[in-house]
Amino acid sequence: MKMLSHEKLDVYQCATQFLSVVTEILHKMPRGYGYVSDQLQRASLSIAYNIAEAAGKNSPKDRANRFNIARGSTLECGAIIDSLAILKITDPQKHREAKILLVRIAQMLSKLAPK
Repeated sequence: MKMLSHEKLDVYQCATQFLSVVTEILHKMPRGYGYVSDQLQRASLSIAYNIAEAAGKNSPKDRANRFNIARGSTLECGAIIDSLAILKITDPQKHREAKILLVRIAQMLSKLAPK
């Protein structure tokens, strides 16, 4: 089966792996943290969506802008994941797994959209 241009990017593959980890974390979130769940879900989806949109842009400036937005969402997810770990809402293994992916995503996005 043919792939779309964004599906060929390693950073997109990492973003979808991160989304899978987030889904597992969200399924185990206790009641009363719906606002955090919503924010984490939105930010994690934003990473993948903006990478896909960047891959479809012809202008280097537009592409870099979308990669930068994805990087901002990556950092936002990092802060949310750290907060969940501090509050002992997520287990240490899932926190570690998520952070490894986020660091990798942030590094790749920094190279794709240099300042």
